[in-house]
Amino acid sequence: GVTPPLKSKPIRTALAWQALATVAIAAFAGVWAGGHAALSAALGGMVTLSSTVVYAFVLGIGQTASAGASVVTMLRAEGAKVLVIILQLWLVLTTYKDVVLAALFAAFAVTVLLFSTALLARE
Repeated sequence: GVTPPLKSKPIRTALAWQALATVAIAAFAGVWAGGHAALSAALGGMVTLSSTVVYAFVLGIGQTASAGASVVTMLRAEGAKVLVIILQLWLVLTTYKDVVLAALFAAFAVTVLLFSTALLARE
């Protein structure tokens, strides 16, 4: 059978690495610049974590045997992930008045890069 995306090793690895990086960066940001920096970093990481879950969910909806349909499904999942990222960053930047941009974007950038790296993990 086909492994559901959220149970696949690459997705689980990506989520674990993203969560660990988010906690580490939030802790560092908190020590470096206080509570708003820690929360900003946590939010930056959460944007990526939630987009990874959406990516896996959309992949799971469109699982198919043909190569062409698989490419379409992956593109759809990637598009959903990008949309979630844009909407959540917009939400954070427009509602959190004390956001610390350096912490938010540091956690966001690191967790996005970890997604790409973790997908190299084998089943």
